[in-house]
This record gives sequence, C-alpha cells and structure tokens, in this order.
Amino acid sequence: MSEAPFGRRLLTVTGMDELGSYRVLRVADPDGPDPAPGQFAMLATAERWGGGEDERPYLPRAFSIARWGEGEAHFLLEDVGPGTNRLCELEASDRLWVLGPLGTGFTPSRDGRRALLVGGGVGIAPLAILQDVLEGQSTVLLGFRDAGRAVGAALLGGAQVATDDGSVGYDGRVTDLLTTELDSDPWATVYACGPAAMLEMVRAMCAERSVPAQLALEAGMACGFGACFGCVVPRRSGGYLRVCVEGPVIDAAELDLVDEHAGAPT
Repeated sequence: MSEAPFGRRLLTVTGMDELGSYRVLRVADPDGPDPAPGQFAMLATAERWGGGEDERPYLPRAFSIARWGEGEAHFLLEDVGPGTNRLCELEASDRLWVLGPLGTGFTPSRDGRRALLVGGGVGIAPLAILQDVLEGQSTVLLGFRDAGRAVGAALLGGAQVATDDGSVGYDGRVTDLLTTELDSDPWATVYACGPAAMLEMVRAMCAERSVPAQLALEAGMACGFGACFGCVVPRRSGGYLRVCVEGPVIDAAELDLVDEHAGAPT
C-alpha cells in the first residue's frame, strides 16, 4: 500500500476528456507514489478555489484514483456542485493541489475466488484501476441512472450494464445482475463502489450467501487522513471506522449496514 508524501503537491493538468455525463481529469504526477486500487486523493484547484463575495475557500474534494500509469493519474468527475464545477473547468496546463494517495484500498483475493466488480454511477472510478491490476480476470457489473451516464462504462472493459430507465442494457438495478451472477456461481469475492443504497443491497446479499465483499465507501471529508473524525461510520463490533483511514475500502463483514451518507453520488 502506497503512502502519500507529507503535504500536498502542486501538479499540472494534462487534459480533460468527456465521457458522457462525466469528465476524466488527467494529471501529471511523475514523482508520485503508485496508488493501490481503491485509494483516493484530495483535490483543490490552485486558482479560484472558493465561492461567495469573499471567495471563501472550499474544502478539498476527495476523489478515487480511477487509473494510474506512466506518471499520470486519472480522476472521474461529475459536475454536481460548486467544487466539482470548478474542477470540471480545468484545462491542460492548469495547476492542481493534490494530497494522496490516501486510505486503504482493495485487497485481491488469494483463495481462487472469481472477482465480481460492481459499480454504480461515478462510483465506478476505483473499479477501473482495480480491473487494471486484476489484468482483466474479472466480471464487471455497472449501473447508471440513464444513457448519458452509461457512457461511463467505457472506463472499464467488458462491462454488463444496467440503467434505471432501461435506455441502455438491462432495465433495472445492477444488483439484479449481481443476483444472477451469485446464483450461478457463489464462489466469488465482490468489490463494490456506488450509492449507499446499492452498497447496502450488495452487503446484505453477500452476507446472506456468505460471499466475501469489499465496499468502497464515500463520506464527507475535511482532512483525508484521520484527524477530524468527520467521515466516521459505525462498526459492527462497536465504535467507529474512519472512512479516510480504515477505509475507504472496508470489509462488508465490519458493517451492520451501509450508512445512507456513505456512498458515492448517484
């Protein structure tokens, strides 16, 4: 597991690619540590990172590292508010503050189970780098709200796609596809990231079938390294887990349920 260098780094944007309703932000990071699949970084633009009459600074935003290679990191963005709107405006040669890689990532199975990657919406991001590490030896199930967002499935290879409105692929929820896969062969490990409701269905489904699952959670973060305790979720055995340190990837067996605020945006 890579550890981030102390302090944030000022990096250069190499490009911004359109991917349906999403954007893929590409950032040069030739001296950065190799991230593990599921780790994240805290991002903030070097200029105009604030709002209101006094341009009060925004907190940095946490984003899963979607892909890494040849000294370049990729992040999947969706314009859903002032902070993400500013990030989506970035162009090549713009500067970006980056702190990361942070957190605990996915752990590949070593018992011969097949890998089932289950993603929803912008939560597909950490599954892309995981698929790269698994070198294609995985089954990918992705769910989206509509056709515009379903274009994001191109981030991964060979994905089965479900859409809420039936405009692309299976008409229904991605967890329906997961049910079919587990009913046909339960000897699997599930790796999932997406909206909280989806993650809770995955957790419950896997618990019922005694299928191991690793869930990449998302929660509001102020620091990203465990100091503020702003992103905690209850632990099954008592106490709390910090999503930014003990997570964002957490063994599903550690949770009684997935908190409604601990999932990726839909």
